[in-house]
Amino acid sequence: MRTDLCEVLGVEHPIVGFSPSEHVVAAISRAGGLGVLGCVRFNDADELDAVLTWLDQNTGGRPYGVDVVMPGHEPTEGAVTDLTRLIPSGHRDFVEQTLLRLGVPPLEAASSRPGVLGWLHSVARSHVEVALRHPVRLIANALGPPPADVIAQAHSRGLLVAALAGRADHARSHVAGGVDIVVAQGYEAGGHTGEIGGMVLIPEIVDAVDVPVLAAGGIGSGRQIAAALALGARGVWMGSVWLGTSEYRSSPGLREALLRATSSDTVRSRIYSGKPARLLRNRWTEAWAAEDAPAALPMPLQNLLVSEAHDRLMASDDPTVVPMPVGQIVGRMNEVRPVAEVLTDLVTEADETLSKIQKLL
Repeated sequence: MRTDLCEVLGVEHPIVGFSPSEHVVAAISRAGGLGVLGCVRFNDADELDAVLTWLDQNTGGRPYGVDVVMPGHEPTEGAVTDLTRLIPSGHRDFVEQTLLRLGVPPLEAASSRPGVLGWLHSVARSHVEVALRHPVRLIANALGPPPADVIAQAHSRGLLVAALAGRADHARSHVAGGVDIVVAQGYEAGGHTGEIGGMVLIPEIVDAVDVPVLAAGGIGSGRQIAAALALGARGVWMGSVWLGTSEYRSSPGLREALLRATSSDTVRSRIYSGKPARLLRNRWTEAWAAEDAPAALPMPLQNLLVSEAHDRLMASDDPTVVPMPVGQIVGRMNEVRPVAEVLTDLVTEADETLSKIQKLL
């Protein structure tokens, strides 16, 4: 299974794997795909630099990419202390009362982290600056095309720029802004996602733009990869499926929650970041869906509001409350396996499926 995108990216298989874990990213690249590191978790540029240096040394010379969260137009940002003042006291009270009602204990040591700052435009810019000092092959942006100057910097260094799109008009806008690859992300996807299902969205975007399109959203099998190629995609972008791999360093509670979830156990909500994102459905998400719950705040205020709560929920290791973005493919994540094994099975099944389709002609 090869497409022209393999030559463009310098990979063996047209599989791009997104993960916040550098260990997963390195394993994907070593296995012949393109691992892409999610950078939003890094508050500190030096920490990201150290992780990218580790990737330079542990991908076996194979290419990898990075994913940032950066709006195309630079917003007006104040200091973090100024932003936190914009959070209503009623929202703070709701979060604290909900944690108490769910039986989530406070952290043993008070967190000094003022939220995950990777959601801020200024911090995302620092992520790009760090990435450009490393031999990355691709910079992807979860919020459409990066600013024009960022795209120009990437292109001047021979890097490709990708952007996620949930609608065909968004994809056309991305390409007009200089994006090289469009990720058509269907409604089924984990994390930030739009409202159109992949079966409809992928061919719409393929027909709308003249650049390579990656299919994303709920893809976790070789048959789905074959279907994506049949719809006109040049490859696939996969994220959630890697949460079930042995390289993803998960707590027992989160692992249990992911393994026992069905494809119905997700919900699309603004409570994670302020923008619609698909999350694991649990007692935390249900509390925010109650009639007495406040509306989610806009990005980045919602993340600043719930960041410490997320730390507490994760530290509780309670599978009924752990906060986790994940796609509907979670229903197929029923065992823990190494990345290389998962990727090999994906390619094998895709090849077999494409061969069966060929015999129908």
